[in-house]
Amino acid sequence: MLTRYIEAAMARARYEILEDGSYYGEIPVCPGVWANEPTLETCRKILREVLEEWLLLKLQDGDPLPSIAGIRLKRKTKATV
Repeated sequence: MLTRYIEAAMARARYEILEDGSYYGEIPVCPGVWANEPTLETCRKILREVLEEWLLLKLQDGDPLPSIAGIRLKRKTKATV
């Protein structure tokens, strides 16, 4: 499920070449997930790493995550006994 979510998010990434020749990538549906790197390949790699870290932080904090391609991730809460 997590892998499908990450792949679906990465499929929504947008990239552009900046004036200095570097590549900027972002995933608009995931606010704050962006990368700026010298090559497109590196930009994609770093963007995925940023996405993974963003997801872990959101899940850890219990923050809501956007539904992507019909996939919804939620943090499971521990049952109290």
